[in-house]
Amino acid sequence: MVRRKRRKFTPQFKADAVRLVTTGAKTIAAVTEEFDLTETGLRAWVKRAEADEGKGTKETLTTAERSELIDLRKRLKRAEMERDILKSYLGASSHLLDQKLGKRYSGCGPGGAAGCFLETATIP
Repeated sequence: MVRRKRRKFTPQFKADAVRLVTTGAKTIAAVTEEFDLTETGLRAWVKRAEADEGKGTKETLTTAERSELIDLRKRLKRAEMERDILKSYLGASSHLLDQKLGKRYSGCGPGGAAGCFLETATIP
């Protein structure tokens, strides 16, 4: 079975295809054949349209909820990347500080000299 290249459809196209099904003008099979769509894709559009109208099940996300979820996932991924960058930067800084201050702070435990510096630093 050869996979078809992923296609994008405009919101208007989706709404028109859903309208044909929900008004009873055509069956799902007829719409999928006429517009060369997959049955699962069209069923998902119908399900989402029903959720947007408040007719769907609890499990079906509305378009707004789906958009918010996508945005939250992007923000989480960005925060995780920033955390990893900070961790690597702090690790490098700790190593450089250990080299610069030498054995004077070697018994400071985790973080070495950087750990001692951070523990003893006072914030004005």
